[in-house]
Amino acid sequence: MMNVVYEDNHIIIVNKQSGEIVQGDKTGDRPLSDIVKDYIKEKYQKPGAVFLGVAHRLDRPVSGLVVFARTSKALTRLNKMFAEGEVHKTYWAIVKNAPRTSEGTLEHWLVRNEKQNKSYAYDHERPNAKKAILKYRTLSHSDNYTLLEVNLMTGRHHQIRCQLAAMGCPIKGDLKYGAPRSNPDGSISLMARRVEFIHPVSKAPIVVEAPVPNDNLWQALAPK
Repeated sequence: MMNVVYEDNHIIIVNKQSGEIVQGDKTGDRPLSDIVKDYIKEKYQKPGAVFLGVAHRLDRPVSGLVVFARTSKALTRLNKMFAEGEVHKTYWAIVKNAPRTSEGTLEHWLVRNEKQNKSYAYDHERPNAKKAILKYRTLSHSDNYTLLEVNLMTGRHHQIRCQLAAMGCPIKGDLKYGAPRSNPDGSISLMARRVEFIHPVSKAPIVVEAPVPNDNLWQALAPK
């Protein structure tokens, strides 16, 4: 069941479930973009093809907020806003080990390996590396896990997954980046929790939050 958390004439924001793909890929699985198009077509009784622009993506095993454009005007402006860092996304991640300091800034140079679909973090510049910066702070912890809030200063391939692992705090369930075991549903414990931006057309401030996943650990760690 698709979860729409915000919509107007120009944009629609959906809470993606882990396992869904935002855009079509080589798997041939039905992407979220097609599901949203069908929703718009049915709800507004639209004849013919429905326009839907993809302004950004989330990795398949990640859940949380995805912003789509319903008009070409909104898409052009959203693309520019994402490129220039004017869309502020806040992520929550459940990690295996507590970081050495409760909050901080991570800076690495990331090298993407296309064949492995994985990025590698280095603490110095290397050929083909891109600088990656994020800020994190601890929200809560249990005996075995810590909930971090993460804000990206740059947008790199698998950035949060790679940088937290490089800090010694792999995300729960993320086998690719060093978690000891997978989550039963194949997800990783990372969600796009909040998105804030100025509406590309109306110029009104938009702040949207995704609900915390209906999972015992997420519910236990989420600040009340």
